[in-house]
Formats: sequence, structure tokens, C-alpha cells
Amino acid sequence: MKIMVVDDLEFMRSLIKDILESAGHTVIGEAGNGRDALLLSKVWKPDLIVMDITMPRMNGLEALKKIKNTNNRLPVVMCSSLGDYDKILEAIRYGADDYVVKPFKKERLLTAVRKAGERYGL
Repeated sequence: MKIMVVDDLEFMRSLIKDILESAGHTVIGEAGNGRDALLLSKVWKPDLIVMDITMPRMNGLEALKKIKNTNNRLPVVMCSSLGDYDKILEAIRYGADDYVVKPFKKERLLTAVRKAGERYGL
């Protein structure tokens, strides 16, 4: 799958990219905030997005809502250290296909990506 990684921390984007690419996926682009994710997702047309919640300029929940309003067939896996129930429910309500809590195990991220992709026939 062609995947876009969105996180304000460069080391986290790098970690996620390494995990995804080691499993055979292609990371076609990265963004450091929700606003850039929204704009670049229209340019790069990823098959799936892995996105953090807490970011500057536009948080991941707001970006998720706008991305899903534009293209509700684009799977989005939220990935955040915010493990509280309200944020998880809000992400699901806005259309997140899964929610991975940091720190996560490699297998958990890959399972979330695989299942989200399968849901959309990817």
C-alpha cells in the first residue's frame, strides 16, 4: 500500500516509516501537522494515512474529519499517545478505521494498517 505518515515528531515519522516499509508498504510522503496532511493527501493520493492526534496548526482529529468529508473511502489509522477513551471515541466518530496507542508494538501498527486496508479492498 502507498501510505502517508503524519506526526509532528520527525523521529516518530521515521519509526513508523521504517516499520511500514519493512512490511513491504511504500511511504509516499510525510507531514508534520494536520493542515499539511489535508493538503498533501489530495496531491499524493495515498491508499491509507497513519496520523497522530496532537499536532500544531491543525490537530489530527480535525484533519481526520476534513479528510473523511472529502474522501470517506480513504482509510485512516490514528496513532497517538493520548490513550483516553474520549479521544478514541471522537476519532471513531469522525471515521478513523483504527486507533493505535503509543508506545505501540510493531505488530499492532501493522495489524491496524492491514485491517483498515482490507476493509477498503486494498
